[in-house]
Amino acid sequence: MLHIIKNLRENIRLQLYVVLIGLLLLITKFVAYFYTNSNAILTDALESIINVVAGSVSLYSLILSARPRDINHPYGHGKIEFLAASLEGSLILIAGTIIIVKSFYNLFSPVELQQLDAGIILTAVAGLINFGTGYLIVKKGQQNKSMVLVAGGKHLKSDAYSTAGILAGLLLIYLTGQVWLDSVVAIVFGLVICYTGYRIVRSSLAGIMDEADYELLKEIVDVLNENRRENWIDIHNLRVIKYGATLHIDCHLTVPWYLNVLQAHDEVEAVGKLVREKIDPSIELFIHTDPCIAPSCTVCEKPDCNNRRQDFKQRVKWEFEKVIADKKHGV
Repeated sequence: MLHIIKNLRENIRLQLYVVLIGLLLLITKFVAYFYTNSNAILTDALESIINVVAGSVSLYSLILSARPRDINHPYGHGKIEFLAASLEGSLILIAGTIIIVKSFYNLFSPVELQQLDAGIILTAVAGLINFGTGYLIVKKGQQNKSMVLVAGGKHLKSDAYSTAGILAGLLLIYLTGQVWLDSVVAIVFGLVICYTGYRIVRSSLAGIMDEADYELLKEIVDVLNENRRENWIDIHNLRVIKYGATLHIDCHLTVPWYLNVLQAHDEVEAVGKLVREKIDPSIELFIHTDPCIAPSCTVCEKPDCNNRRQDFKQRVKWEFEKVIADKKHGV
């Protein structure tokens, strides 16, 4: 629990840094735009507005998700992170659309560019800061299992990639004097921004809808396979639900039918301890115990069982498809 609280506090602090840095970069990019009158630089500046707004909403969501559970929210407030990520992705889509529309208009009604050298320098500095901040935030977000930090960090990194492309376009315009290239560059990166927003919205909606995380489930199945105990005859109906940084895992554990309640409870605790040690210490497990049935004997490796109804045939590796389904293993 202390580990979770520490991560939540760190997430809030990091997100506050993201908002403050976003404000600084917002001012820098608009200064560059007023110097140059460039649509490409305006692309960067508009996305920075989205960064600040979305970052502020994300900060609020992290503060809310850190609140302790209560009667109305028995699983905590972590789901707000998915909503915040959805909002951020939607705002990115809107910004990208605005950029494309304005730039398309200026293809036919071009504006005069000026002081491109100063704009290029300011934009380059902002891009470097964006990339460094985004890299750190994504890394910390993955460590702390925070979708909000990961989404925000990826947004900052994509913004930096866009800035790099925009800088290349600005240099080309500076060298050739072809003003129409400014709008073309802006349209291209407006499309990139829209795609980034779509991916964030898609990922957050998957979390809201409790879409199965197959990568995580396979990791859990591998850990269980490698550390099986003789009383763990079968595991099935494995499901993972995400509440922000907290993971809730449900599964059915088949144990020998003659174990008493205390013995069965010890096996459940052993599964939980293993998963928390190997995967994530903040994981919560809800494990239902099933008694073994006659077909289970064919895959049960317990050597001293006096209640065996069928001969042991072979050790069966728990298959991912069966572990996540409501179906016992057998031969």
